[in-house]
Amino acid sequence: MAAYLAKRLAASIVTAILASAVIFVMVRSVPGDVVGQMLGQTSDPVAARALREFFGLDLPVWQQYLGWLARVASADFGTSWARGQPVLGMVTAALGVTLQIAVTTLLVATVIGVPLGILAAMYEGRWPDRVIQTFNLLGLAAPVFWTGLMLLVGVSAAFDWSPPLVYVGPTESLGDNLSIIALPILSLAVLQAAAYSQFVRQSVVSAFGQDYVRTAIAKGVPTRIVFFKHVLRNIAIPLVTFMGLILIQILGGAVIIESLFALPGLGRLLLSAIETRDYPVLQAGLLIVVAIAMLVNLAVDLLYRLIDPRVRLS
Repeated sequence: MAAYLAKRLAASIVTAILASAVIFVMVRSVPGDVVGQMLGQTSDPVAARALREFFGLDLPVWQQYLGWLARVASADFGTSWARGQPVLGMVTAALGVTLQIAVTTLLVATVIGVPLGILAAMYEGRWPDRVIQTFNLLGLAAPVFWTGLMLLVGVSAAFDWSPPLVYVGPTESLGDNLSIIALPILSLAVLQAAAYSQFVRQSVVSAFGQDYVRTAIAKGVPTRIVFFKHVLRNIAIPLVTFMGLILIQILGGAVIIESLFALPGLGRLLLSAIETRDYPVLQAGLLIVVAIAMLVNLAVDLLYRLIDPRVRLS
């Protein structure tokens, strides 16, 4: 296990460096820069040249990248060009909001989607299966922003209530925090619960079609025992893989939801950084998203071994 973790850590460092280079180049490929944002189209050439020197934009791109990478290696992400605040503090605060939404959405989607998928598989071809399949179809077809808008409009019309516009953290007031994030979480959870349900249904139906499962049922072993002893173990590893993918998808969907519900999360921060060409914030945020994706993949691999000790990590 220690050797495996060491190999994965080394591979992750190399991947992070390659990803940082791609991010750095992509960020600077966006038309316009912070100088144009500050001075406008009718900018004074002298002032523009001074600002470019101040931000280091007059240097070759490779020099800018190496300087930024050296600072990142020492946990110095610089200062926001648009707000003048430390980038690390801004990104960390926004990431806390996004992770709260993402992890809670994952839990809600799992609690809803997995039982629905199992129920649909148990009643394959009958009315419970058809009802759940309809939910899956609608959930997968509806865009996240549309679901969020419909929930916002529906709740406002039915209960004459809308979520507060000012974000309150869970440590300040848990009740206010839950009232703010409830609709965003439901908006994301509908799609992911439908994906969960569809995946679990197909996995369970496939597992029940295996010869050893059919043999156990033919011998008179109760379906409940066959499910927990054979089917559930069979689908556990694919389900863990799917959970990792779902979590990464939720992080991507949070960009839309945070904008729709005015949440100060990482997605909204990155959109603001794109608009203002705030390179330090944009680079740090994207690099942290890449790091989270790598950590999720590593956690999934380790869970494989916990679920089934026969799985070899190499």
